[in-house]
Amino acid sequence: MSSELTSKVDREVRKKAAEVLKTKFLRLIEQVKEGQPPVMEIPKRTLANTVYDEKRKLLLLGEEKLKRSFIDLNEAKRFMQTTLMGSIIYEALINDEYPTIRDLYYRGKHSIVLKSPEGKIYEENTWDEQKESDSVIVDIEVFTSLLREDMLILSKEKGKVVGDMRIRSGNDVIDLSKMGHGAYSIEPTPDLIDFVEVNAQFVLVVEKDAVFQQLHRAGFWKKYNCILVTSAGQPDRATRRFVRRLRDELNLPVYILTDADPYGWYIYSVFRIGSINLSYESERLATPDAKFLGVSMGDIFGTKNKKPYLTEKERNSFIIKAKDFDIKRAQEIRNYSWFKTKSWQEEIDLFL
Repeated sequence: MSSELTSKVDREVRKKAAEVLKTKFLRLIEQVKEGQPPVMEIPKRTLANTVYDEKRKLLLLGEEKLKRSFIDLNEAKRFMQTTLMGSIIYEALINDEYPTIRDLYYRGKHSIVLKSPEGKIYEENTWDEQKESDSVIVDIEVFTSLLREDMLILSKEKGKVVGDMRIRSGNDVIDLSKMGHGAYSIEPTPDLIDFVEVNAQFVLVVEKDAVFQQLHRAGFWKKYNCILVTSAGQPDRATRRFVRRLRDELNLPVYILTDADPYGWYIYSVFRIGSINLSYESERLATPDAKFLGVSMGDIFGTKNKKPYLTEKERNSFIIKAKDFDIKRAQEIRNYSWFKTKSWQEEIDLFL
């Protein structure tokens, strides 16, 4: 791709990522030259190694690490996959490419044929399914401290935004107040966006795309002078990072509107404190002072200090009865330390 078509910011990010990758993986070669078995130290991405920092209100990766050794039979394949993926990403960076995670899966998928001293032929695929290569990409993120977005690896756009703001993406300035009935799809590399001009008093993030479209067409963001965002369900990384930047760089309060169910509550917590799977990114993705906005169980069923807004007849007409898997999910999040506050315990107990 011609460098004339890439922005200066893209080129700087690309150069930095390539240098970090080169340095980290060259260390493995140095270990071999020193007569040592090549070993990668990678932080463990497990629930047991996920820590909730109550002071900072963030889910963070703990200090436990695993050692991935080339001469360990149990780790050899994963070691190979990690070095293979690292080389593919590095080549994409120095060749001005923007691969998707799907591209990387196909670029690295092939069969390795080996012949033993006895003449027996062995054949092994580098990986079979995309979930394998996706997991390797995450390993490289925690190994190098480079996020996928830092390495200009793209993913499918999911979140959308509209409002009185102008942004610069690449070499273009885009007016998000002139999107018609549509909206701007938040790009998978949100750190490469520049906020040129923003006129808003707060950010409203809605879980459901259908609700977002209704609010957009009704002119909600114009009437209430806000930036309107949807995660369209579980938020992707780009949407979470975009919202965090709106909070940090523009000092806009953030409100999260979700369904009154365990899935909506968890989506809110992902925006606010981070997720278990991506705890290593929480410091950049989470918005710790985001506020929950929406219907509560107390609004529906009432509490000892509050009357319900709905009558019993209305509840029977409009409320969807929880299924076994909904109850199971509510019980799971009730045990998460970040849902241990009195208000959340009462809310979940009402649901149960």
